[in-house]
Formats: sequence, structure tokens, C-alpha cells
Amino acid sequence: MSGNGKKRTPLVAERRYPAGSTGKTPAPKKKAASSRTKRRKAAPKRSKPTGPIGWLLLPFRWAVRIIWAVSWRLGLVTALIIGGFSLYFASQMPAMEELIDGRTRGSVTMTDLTGEVFAWRGDQFGGMVRAESVSPHLHNAVVATEDKRFYRHLGISPRGIASAIRINLREGRGPLSGHGGSTITQQTAKLLCLGVPFDPTKWESEADYEADCRRTSLRRKAREAVFALGMELAYSKQDILTIYLNRSYLGAGSRGFEAAAQRYFGVSAAEVDPAQAAMLAGLLTAPSTNAPTRNLERAQNRAAIVIGLMEEQGYLSTQEAMNAIANPATLSESAQQDSGGFFADWVMESGPEFFTRDTTEDVIIRTTLDQDIQAAAEEALISVFENEVREGSEAQAAIVVMSADGAVRAMVGGRNISATGAFNRATQALRQTGSAFKPFIYAAALDLGMSPYAMVDDAPTCWQRRGSRDWCPENYDRTFKGPVTLIQALAESRNIPAIIVSEDVGRELVRNVANGFGVEGDLAAGPALALGVSESTLIEMTGAFAGILNGGSAVTPYGLTDLRIQGDDTLLMDATGAGIGERVIREDAARQLTWMMTKVVEEGTGRRARIDGWQVAGKSGTTNGARDAWFIGFTGDYVTGVWMGYDDNRPLSGVTGGGLPATIWHETMVRVLADRSPTPLPMIAPPEPAATGLLQSEGGQIVDNDILDVLDLIVNN
Repeated sequence: MSGNGKKRTPLVAERRYPAGSTGKTPAPKKKAASSRTKRRKAAPKRSKPTGPIGWLLLPFRWAVRIIWAVSWRLGLVTALIIGGFSLYFASQMPAMEELIDGRTRGSVTMTDLTGEVFAWRGDQFGGMVRAESVSPHLHNAVVATEDKRFYRHLGISPRGIASAIRINLREGRGPLSGHGGSTITQQTAKLLCLGVPFDPTKWESEADYEADCRRTSLRRKAREAVFALGMELAYSKQDILTIYLNRSYLGAGSRGFEAAAQRYFGVSAAEVDPAQAAMLAGLLTAPSTNAPTRNLERAQNRAAIVIGLMEEQGYLSTQEAMNAIANPATLSESAQQDSGGFFADWVMESGPEFFTRDTTEDVIIRTTLDQDIQAAAEEALISVFENEVREGSEAQAAIVVMSADGAVRAMVGGRNISATGAFNRATQALRQTGSAFKPFIYAAALDLGMSPYAMVDDAPTCWQRRGSRDWCPENYDRTFKGPVTLIQALAESRNIPAIIVSEDVGRELVRNVANGFGVEGDLAAGPALALGVSESTLIEMTGAFAGILNGGSAVTPYGLTDLRIQGDDTLLMDATGAGIGERVIREDAARQLTWMMTKVVEEGTGRRARIDGWQVAGKSGTTNGARDAWFIGFTGDYVTGVWMGYDDNRPLSGVTGGGLPATIWHETMVRVLADRSPTPLPMIAPPEPAATGLLQSEGGQIVDNDILDVLDLIVNN
């Protein structure tokens, strides 16, 4: 079978073995090499450097290996340190609600006599808002403007930081100057001063504290980043955004978006539309500069940029964006009231310090201010200076309008009507009163029973003084009219009769009457007392004339009506009935004096103050060299005082109290009394006596040599 020479078919058993196998039991194989041996064999042999280039690259390869070995270890250690500090900061974070209002001082909101808000002092906090409760437009505007990747990062954005550094270097600034590349979380960390609380022993004020918190350095930026990571661990994104929305400063004393929305637009942060939301978000970069109360056009331009970002990121459709740009946000009516600053400052100074300047509560003060009268006074002052004062003049003026009980209705402390915290010439400037003082002399005489028709000799008169030539005062017109009535003497502001009457009734009584009506300070001791050489403020003098209008009772000028804590209707102060004080002169004497003072306006030095259809009483006053010019007058409703002069006491050029001050008074009161029915003055016209004696003076000796310098003044008008 096997020798036929043919190729046979392999047996089945033979198919079980590979070709070449004998079919016998295979010899035992050698033990397999271990996996370690396999790996060692599998690893390629490191080639030795060959040639000169290989040997030159060898140190470089070693350096790379060393750097890599050190770097990843340092990175790991740094990551562990950052993580540790972040966990520490996270463990120290208080409840989110405790971080909403970071102020240590309170605020003051002032309303006028109708309850309308007109002024704010201190940082206003409108109440807590949440990221999920504000207007969606506001939420989106803030995220689009400040941190478009807010919901995608862990508190820091390396891409944003790199971009900011590139922009700063390209614009020629330092890498950390200008754009910061900070996320909303980092900005919130900075608003929290990285967890460092305000310490009054370390910082003089909150402003210094916040300025220190805003300082930028590499060390502070590193800590800020770690603190931000800690915030991300401790709070949700919505919590972080809530803190940010409440603590951000947005200009004009607004702390937080609720306060800003109320301040600028008179609406809640939950109600703002896209244009308003964009304007608010645009304030975050430069709140004081971009505040719409400071420059509305600039605020609107910035808002347009924010609207573009909102459209670009899909928060607004093209049509919505176009509509928001075409109809930019504007200020509410109350926010447009850029007035009453001098009055508000006065209320803050005159009110209790613990509820005004140093309050730790949010206080609401209702005041006596009438915004229509305030606007009238401001418009009058601007109009007169624009039309009747030479261009470039540095002369100043002040106006006070009050009711007969001393309630101040308007106050202008200088030509910069929008100023706050500025020198208030209505309340702070002590100036000589000139002939505006003379009504107190005649008030004393009438209170003693002297008739307005009493005769006084307007003739040259001299008073002696020790060691010097006699003092011989003159009238403004340098003429003498001989015997005149008290009526004529007051109307024409004659100096000699005023001195004679003052000497006759007694200087002490004149001082008492002036003091009783509220003219305080050191009144002159000699005969020159009658010529108004003593100093007073405009508000004091206006209040004194209010005492004449109300029938002879003293008044204390006041602006605060009541005071309460925000959110609590309990009145902590109530000024009802305030202002009226003790009687100074008899009522009939005050009524007769009022009648005499109408002659000043009808026939004398105050003719520019006349108003058709109205009874007006008043008195002008001008001091030596026209350094001070006054006109104070009243109708049946209001007393208004006007002062004009230079801050440095330079003489006015061609100005007397019966000139520009009377014109300002007239322009103010024409506006105030518009659309009102004339109110008669409470006055008595005394019967004219058949005959009266002549009051004369032969002069006398001046005892007080301290006032010799002022006795040579020719006080006029």
C-alpha cells in the first residue's frame, strides 16, 4: 500500500499536528520568559550620541528632562496649595445673605413738602435683589458686559486674563493697568475686599477702605484668584451674581442695582427694560464718570455698546437691539431734579448728627422744601446773571425763601446751583448787613410807642471820639433833607435819622430787638450799630424779617419736618409747630413797621422789587464800597432774602441793594407768585398826627475805640 509510488491521502490524526511534526508527543518546551523580562527585551535600546551634533544636543536633552521633572512636581504642589487655600476660604465664607449690604454707614433720603424725593446723601441701598428675581434683561446685560463665560468657568478665566494683558500692553499700559480680565466672581471677591472687614482704626473712612481694596498688584491678584475659587466652592453661581448685583457701586450714591434703578429711572430692578438694563450695566466700568445724572449722553453711548454685546451673544434679537438703541433710557422726573443741593446740605448740617452725617441707619427726612419755589429761585438767579451781569464776572449771590413761621421753601447758596458740599453763602457767609439792619431800629422805636410820622432831623451831625477827629457820617446821596418822618427816613435809607433814632431809643434796646428776631453775633457797641456794620448771614436776616411779617414773633428757620427710619413709619422727630418763638415786639408795632416798609418798595430804594397787583414790603442794604448788597422783602405769603457780593470781599462795581439784588428778588417772586391770587400784607396804616416834635441829636462821645475803623464807613442804600 505504501510502495505503489503514489502520494497518499493524509490520515485524520495527522491533520491534528502542524506540518513537520512526527506525531509523537512533543518534547517539553522551555519555561516562558517572565513579563518583566519581556518588557526589558521590548524596550528599545537608547542610542548613544553619535557624531558631533549628537554630543552637542546631549546637555539640552538633559535640561529638558530636568525641567519637566521639576515643573510637574511644582505644578502639583502649587495646585495642592491653591486647593488648600481655596478650601480654607470656602470654609470661612458666611451665609450669602450676610454679604449683601456691605455698608457700615447709613444713608439719608430727603423728600420735599409733598413727599417727593429730591436729594440723597450717603450710599443708598434699595434693598436686596436676587439674580433670579431681577429683570432678565438686567441679568443678561451684566453677564454679557462683564463675563460672558460666567456660567462656564470655575471663578477665574485664564483666557480673559491673557486677553486683558495683551490689550493693556498694546495700548501702552502695564500688564495689570486698565483691563483686568477679571471674572464676575473675581470682581465680587474684590467687592468683598477678599474677606477683610472694614476697621475704623486702620482706615479713616469707608472710601479709603474701598480704595485700598481696589489696589492692584501681582500678590493681590493671586489672592483674589484663590478667594474667587473659594467662593465658587462655597456658593452657587446665582449666589455669587446676587452678591455682585447688590454690592456694586453704580454712581450718584447708588449701592446695588435696586438703588440705581430707583435713583435713575424710578422703577425696580425687576422692571427695567433692555435700554435701562444696558445703561445700568454700562455703569460698572466707571460709575461716577458714566452716571446719567452727570452726563446722560455719555451714559446712553455706553449703553449702546452694551446692547451690541447683548445682541452679539444672543440675548437680544436684531429688532430688539435696534429698538433699544433708537429709544435710549432717560432719567425719571425726580432724577432730573438737579437742584436743592444747598438746601439738602443745610438740612444735613442742622439735623442731629447721629441721624444725618454719621447715621448708621437708612433715614427718611421730610423737609419744608417746595421744588417749584426752588426752581423759581434758581431760574431767577441764572436769568439775571446771564442778562444783566457782565460776562466773566466772579460775583456771587444767594437766595433764601421762607414762610412767615421760618419754614425754608428754597435756598440757593451760590451760582453753581447743582453743587453739593460746596460753600453755602446763604448759611455760612458772615457779611455786613448795611442798611438792611435799619428795620430793627424802627421796630424798637415803634414798640416804645413812637409814631411812624415822628419827625427826625436829617442834618449834619458829628460824634466825638478820643484822640481822633470827630466822626461825621453822611447819607448815601451826600445830601441832608432836614426834618423828615420816620417813614421817609426808612424809605430813603437816610443814615443820620437812623443813628439819631437808635441813640434816642438806646443801642441796647436795638440790639435786643435784633437778637430777639434772630440776628446773632457780636453787634457793634457804638453809634455805627445803626448803619449795619455788624455781620450776619442771609438766612438769619431773612428769618428776622419773617418775624416782622408774622406780627412780631421770633422764628427759627428750619428745613426738617419729620424723620423716620426707612421701612418704619414711627416718627423719631417731628417739627410740627417749629419755628415760631417768643414775641419780640408788639403786634401793632410790627404791622406799622410792615406798612412803613411798603413805602421802601413803592417810593424808596426798593422800587425794582415792585410786582403789579401785589403788596410788597422790604429793605435794601449796601455796605462800604458796595462789598455787600442786600434786598430782603416779603409779600403776604413768603419772605425772600437776596445777597450779592464777592467771596474775597472785593467791591461790586456799581451795585447797590436796590439794584441787582432787588432785581433778583423781583424775578424770583414773579415766578413764585405766578398763577396765585394776591395776598394782602398784614399791616396797619397809622393815623397821621396833627403835629409832632422834632427828634434831634447834638452828637456825643464814642466810647468804644475798637470800632473806630468802621465808623468812617459811608453805609448806603
